[in-house]
Amino acid sequence: MSDLLERLRGRGWRMTSQRRVVAEVLDGDHVHLTADEVHARAAQRLPEISRATVYNTLGEMVSLGEVIEVSTDGRAKRYDPNAHQPHHHLVCSGCGTIRDVHPTGNPLAELPAVERFGFTVSEVEVTYRGLCPSCARLDSVGDPEGCKINH
Repeated sequence: MSDLLERLRGRGWRMTSQRRVVAEVLDGDHVHLTADEVHARAAQRLPEISRATVYNTLGEMVSLGEVIEVSTDGRAKRYDPNAHQPHHHLVCSGCGTIRDVHPTGNPLAELPAVERFGFTVSEVEVTYRGLCPSCARLDSVGDPEGCKINH
């Protein structure tokens, strides 16, 4: 059983076949799928699942704090099941690929008290941007479009 399924069961979340397949699709490392990608993969396993059910299920998982919504540069929201391990994101500005990164240290410690302007900071989100190896390779050979493939 996946970590996400275990966490949802532990919360007493009623596990329908539709909810189970959405959770199974989100299982894995570096998973950052859009709702449409979740729907397409879920429909391969459960053809009758509707887009509305996928969107509602993702919304419930986010509300429960078991999945994180990741938004980058006006692209479609992506859903990250790695909700309980503090991490940052590395985003390719060419194709949009997202990877979880776990740098050492506390990013909050790097923010001097004077720069907090009296805020009580409860959360830190860091996004590193650059080109993935495929996009960097294409960019170096002069491809004006860059890498538009989602790896």
